[in-house]
Amino acid sequence: MVGLVACMATFFFFTASPYLQIKNDTMIILPAPKIKGTYTVEEVLQKRRSVRHFSNRPLTLDELSQLLWAGQGITNQDGLRTAPSAGATYPLELLVVVGNVIGISQGIYRYVPSKHSLIVEQRGDKRKDLYNASLRQSSILQAPCSLIITAIYERTTEKYGERGVKYVHMEVGHVSQNIYLQAEALNLHTVAIGAFFDDQVSSVLRLMKNEHPLYIMPIGR
Repeated sequence: MVGLVACMATFFFFTASPYLQIKNDTMIILPAPKIKGTYTVEEVLQKRRSVRHFSNRPLTLDELSQLLWAGQGITNQDGLRTAPSAGATYPLELLVVVGNVIGISQGIYRYVPSKHSLIVEQRGDKRKDLYNASLRQSSILQAPCSLIITAIYERTTEKYGERGVKYVHMEVGHVSQNIYLQAEALNLHTVAIGAFFDDQVSSVLRLMKNEHPLYIMPIGR
């Protein structure tokens, strides 16, 4: 059973980012991800489409766990992840706006890859706020949850200078494709949305000053 725990040890070694300030020490430990599925890579590549209309059926916490792991999960003891990153600088963050996911309350959460856990950022259903900040695209309001990929550019530009900005934008493509393919493998659907008001989305999510939203990915059935 998933529960709220504080400072629980995990299989992964945790090193806090100098940029990421966790607001409290209460974490929701997610179900362990699976590394074998029903479909082959070739089958999900064939199936992959952008879908903008969703039913009101909820996601499960297992499904959300798998999607987050696909996007930024850690895959070995050295801290390497499911998506490639220039110089292993990992500038991207994953947040999730939860409206209807079995096993977790409505709210905004931040994914912590090193613990495969979620940190509670805000309580309550924020889908309408995100919808209003994103040109009122109905998929955001309909979907049981949306994943938001954000960037802290300094993590990469400190090593590569301004060239690092390009590397960050390449990386968001890697992560979003992972999420697309994992969604299809779970018989779910998503769409990558880049049309929104950056300042309004940042306000809804209460992002850190140096954190920037890049993609919104509503996910549902």
